[in-house]
Amino acid sequence: MPQLIWKALGVAVLASVPFSCATIAQNTSLSTPASSTDTKGVFTALRAAVQPLSGKDDDYNALMTQIGNARVVMLGESTHGTQEFYRERMRITQRLIREKGFSAVVIEGDWPDAYRVNQYVRGQGRDASAEGVLSSFTRFPRWMWRNTVVRDLTEWMRRHNASLPPGTTRAGFYGMDLYSLPRSSDAVVQHLQALDAPAATRARTRYGGFAAFRTQPERYGVAALTDASASQERAAREQFEELQRAYNAAQSRKDEWFSALQNARVVKNAEEYYRVSYRGGESSWNLRDRHMADTLDALLAHLGTPSKPAKVVVWAHNSHVGDARYTSMGESGELNVGQLMRQRHPSSTFLLGFTTYSGTAMAATEWDAPGQVQRVRPALPGSFGALFHDTGVKNFLLPLRGKNELVLSKSEPRLERAIGVVYLPQTERQSHYFEARMSKQFDAVIHLDLTNAVTPLRP
Repeated sequence: MPQLIWKALGVAVLASVPFSCATIAQNTSLSTPASSTDTKGVFTALRAAVQPLSGKDDDYNALMTQIGNARVVMLGESTHGTQEFYRERMRITQRLIREKGFSAVVIEGDWPDAYRVNQYVRGQGRDASAEGVLSSFTRFPRWMWRNTVVRDLTEWMRRHNASLPPGTTRAGFYGMDLYSLPRSSDAVVQHLQALDAPAATRARTRYGGFAAFRTQPERYGVAALTDASASQERAAREQFEELQRAYNAAQSRKDEWFSALQNARVVKNAEEYYRVSYRGGESSWNLRDRHMADTLDALLAHLGTPSKPAKVVVWAHNSHVGDARYTSMGESGELNVGQLMRQRHPSSTFLLGFTTYSGTAMAATEWDAPGQVQRVRPALPGSFGALFHDTGVKNFLLPLRGKNELVLSKSEPRLERAIGVVYLPQTERQSHYFEARMSKQFDAVIHLDLTNAVTPLRP
């Protein structure tokens, strides 16, 4: 079976180490595709249903109404390197913060890097500029978070927070991924040195077993698989449990205790992720997305109060955002964070996908290679991208509840494109397409027909 390259961000970090990796996902069929007659009949209804986007302030008025009182709004992307996806997510995020009181932006990035941004947007720390604070994002692919749109969002959040009256909740910036094992273990110790020196000593001792894998944490999985004595599972779990108790008991400096706890969560789950990855199968993907969902729930609990529940907006790839139960991912036994949040918060989660037809995108040709501007081929016939292109409306929002869900469902399942940090146009169909029922996968979708590569910040 072909490997879906769009999932490289979750697995290809392990590719440089010799191990036997099972197929990441399979292009299984959801059911018999819709007929061409059904497709022809859907165009008129789609043209009537879409809401054109013009770049004006009122573009997303209807979207804000549709989001309603949702506490978790997840904003996707069909590539990790499209300027317009970042730009529109920024526009939506600004409205969610200003108009609906969202208190956190959560990215598909690492907790320590994002927490430095969090301090900056809240007027804390020593950084003098957004470009400076984003320099923490050094792991491949840097362009995902070190780009002009994220810089502009960071500066806007800082200005917005500074304009609020004292006592008002200020929006934060957080990461929900688990690839920061060495930096998160260091961060736990650093936090505890300021909070509880004896606890810092215990954490340093517990995490000592990871020292041999600082530069290549993925090699920990090989060591733990071949030598049971190398396993750090117990140490990582015990440190997390100790910090859980300390956080719950803390009467002050709760944000610092929470960041220490979250870094310990990363260490615990990253330890399991690298260990599980070398056993093959699809469980490592599921473990990663469960970690993301648990992080979101932890943030909701930490930032909210009984009288004012927290609200978070998430930036991640469509493959994490769109409910996996309505894709071939789900048929192969995989889940994702969008599915989990729907299941945990069924009336409070809103999933928004993004698609494009053609243009350019920033992507690498192989893992850990430099990003480059690549031409994105026109979407394949029979795909959602091609269907949306054929409506003749260049840029639009398509709500997917009520009659619109029924309209789109008549032409499903269809191929959906997903480009991650690696783009292989020479094997486009095998590497970047899977089958999906988008009418149920998302609550709404934004289609931007011709898009451009994201603009990275200078090194």
